[in-house]
Amino acid sequence: MKLVFAGTPQVAVPSLTLLASSDHEIAAVVTRTDAALGRKRVLTPSPVAAAAENLGLPVIKANRLDADATAAITALDADLGVIVAYGGLVREPLLSAPRLGWINLHFSLLPRWRGAAPVQRAIMAGDAETGAAVFQLVAELDAGAVFAELAVPIGRHATAGILLESLSQSGADLLRNVVDDIAAGSIRATDQSGEVTLAPKLSLDDARVDWTLPGERIHAIIRGVTPEPGAFTEIDGARLKLHDVAPAHGQPGLTAGHITEIDKRILIGTGTEPLELITVQPSGKTPMKAIDWWRGVAATEVIAS
Repeated sequence: MKLVFAGTPQVAVPSLTLLASSDHEIAAVVTRTDAALGRKRVLTPSPVAAAAENLGLPVIKANRLDADATAAITALDADLGVIVAYGGLVREPLLSAPRLGWINLHFSLLPRWRGAAPVQRAIMAGDAETGAAVFQLVAELDAGAVFAELAVPIGRHATAGILLESLSQSGADLLRNVVDDIAAGSIRATDQSGEVTLAPKLSLDDARVDWTLPGERIHAIIRGVTPEPGAFTEIDGARLKLHDVAPAHGQPGLTAGHITEIDKRILIGTGTEPLELITVQPSGKTPMKAIDWWRGVAATEVIAS
């Protein structure tokens, strides 16, 4: 088939690479425009744009699938549109432009966690498993019938970044199989069933830790917002990023937000058992071991908020 592929971040690159190596033709790659990154705000192509260039594929850069983008994509006369984390909505008439419409690789077990941050929200909610699903794109958000899905356990220590990287690989295999089966006419999609939950994009408020919550819940939230937007707390008005924490089983309880050193471990109180700070990043500095940060603080107890 002739495909048009739409995606932007690194998690979409394995799918693009795998489809580019298949028997199908990728007529063009649609991705968001170059973004200003770093302190010097250097305009940088998206990971998908960079991958497409390396593969020698035509690229259409657009932050919105407006009339111009729609005309350019429609002119490709593609059989199927494929989306993996593009970052924009596909509306009519573009939705119906490819002969077979569009399919979407989404990183959740639909209909649970429809939206922009499914893996992050699954971890933050304490779900035991998540996965990937390939579904037919429709006007309603992530509501189309599902062609295939895979489930994976989340585990007690995986961060959103680690889990997304893994799902980007296994999801790419799932997606390619679905594309092959659609080309062969050997697959049908099944309507979604079950409770619908939403996974809105993460904000900075999601990343600020409320130490009065149970320790297990805080641990899940921190893992869910790692690496982006990145968990943090404040000490005397200065932000402290929390890169890695762990449950401190068997340690005496501490008042929520109170930080202290016990047996060369830096512990912080929660609504239940304390957590151990392992890797932190003070404002304006690079990540460091929590024990090294603590020695620089030169205090016996600190209160985070």
